[in-house]
This record gives sequence, C-alpha cells and structure tokens, in this order.
Amino acid sequence: MKNKLFQEARGFVDQALTSKDEKDVARAKNSLSSAFANSTIDEQKQLSEMQQKIRQL
Repeated sequence: MKNKLFQEARGFVDQALTSKDEKDVARAKNSLSSAFANSTIDEQKQLSEMQQKIRQL
C-alpha cells in the first residue's frame, strides 16, 4: 500500500514548484512535515530532496 501522505506531499510540491505561489509553497511545506513522520527511510530521503527544492524557491 502506498503512503497517501507521501503521495499528497509530492503533488503539493509539484504544484508549488510550478506556481511558486506563497500559499502553495506553505501547503507543500506542511504536507512534507506531515508525510515525514509516517514514511519509510526511502520515502524520507525523497521527502528531504523535495524539501530542498522548496527551500530554493
């Protein structure tokens, strides 16, 4: 079973990277935080990479 929070975080990050809107960025950051606690080590690595991309905006 796929981690729903992880999938949502990825979607919000993609949206934020495309729009660069402040609200989308905030939503992506919150989603990443939520997903991190309930993810596997491999997912956490991917989430960390997504966080880096968000920080660069």
